[in-house]
Amino acid sequence: MSSVPSKPLERSQPILAMSQPDPLSPPEDDLDADARPDSWPDRGPDSAPDPRGDPRHVAIIMDGNGRWAQKRHLPRLEGHRRGVETARRIVEAAYKRELGFLTLYSFSTENWRRPKAEVTGLMQLFRHYVESNLEELHRNNVRIRMIGWRDRVEPDIVRWVERAEDLTAKNTGMTLSIAFNYGSRQEIVEAGERIIEQAKAGLLDPHTISTETIKAHMLSTGLPDPDLLIRTSGEQRMSNYLLWQIVNAEIYITETLWPDFDAAGLELALDYFRQRRAPVR
Repeated sequence: MSSVPSKPLERSQPILAMSQPDPLSPPEDDLDADARPDSWPDRGPDSAPDPRGDPRHVAIIMDGNGRWAQKRHLPRLEGHRRGVETARRIVEAAYKRELGFLTLYSFSTENWRRPKAEVTGLMQLFRHYVESNLEELHRNNVRIRMIGWRDRVEPDIVRWVERAEDLTAKNTGMTLSIAFNYGSRQEIVEAGERIIEQAKAGLLDPHTISTETIKAHMLSTGLPDPDLLIRTSGEQRMSNYLLWQIVNAEIYITETLWPDFDAAGLELALDYFRQRRAPVR
């Protein structure tokens, strides 16, 4: 695998870093077999510390592919293709850094509104990423899972995803979660629906419902909540991404467009997190 290119560190300096999402930022435009939640046991308590002070779970909104292409007078799909290459390099940097969990927002439920040709291209790129990187990720002890609904995703892509999940299920290194056909509001709604159904069936006492009950019915069940959320491209909104899970996350926003993000930019974000979480002396 090629090495991660280096760029000047000042390119990835954050324009906004905050410990809570801005409540004024507008969102971007049967937890059933499709979600496969029961196959993902929890890897441990959310509070398990990293001895280096790194976040246990990093979530990334990979934004800016279209603007990257537009600035270079290239088709939008070329921006997405370059974005997939960046994702490959960042995943490599993350597992070499021994991060515990990395979650990438690759396709939202809102993305279906994009032109059909762009959606088709995004599907093809996702399929190619899984096909071409699966064996290497497995060799590096990475566990793969998809967070999202599978009913609208092409069957051959679902088969590749399930093959990746099954092949890597027993790996003990970094967990790479790909949020694909994912939307946080609907995830919360459906978690509530499942809980109501269980209560009506007498399987759950409504008076015992807690945040842990809700968490257990989310698509991300089995994962610790993110400690650090990174968003590229300078946009200052959460875009319907892990809204329940990021309640205590540090939020790091950089102007760098996703195809230009690199290992140095990731390290800056990790440095910011360590500074934010450093003990007060």
